[in-house]
Amino acid sequence: MRIFVNGDQREVEPGTLALALTALGYGGKKVATAVNGRFVPAPARSATALNDGDKLEVVAPMQGG
Repeated sequence: MRIFVNGDQREVEPGTLALALTALGYGGKKVATAVNGRFVPAPARSATALNDGDKLEVVAPMQGG
């Protein structure tokens, strides 16, 4: 399935947002996510289905100053 992650096209197996985050290397990391412009809280990720062409935004905290 083709989705867009932070503007870049990626291929992932069909499934949920939680599975896609793990496949993309974000599993276990503290990140904020939005699907098609709508914020998805962490507890809802395993119940949020992704569809072909969805736009996923992933934001991770940065250290430093």
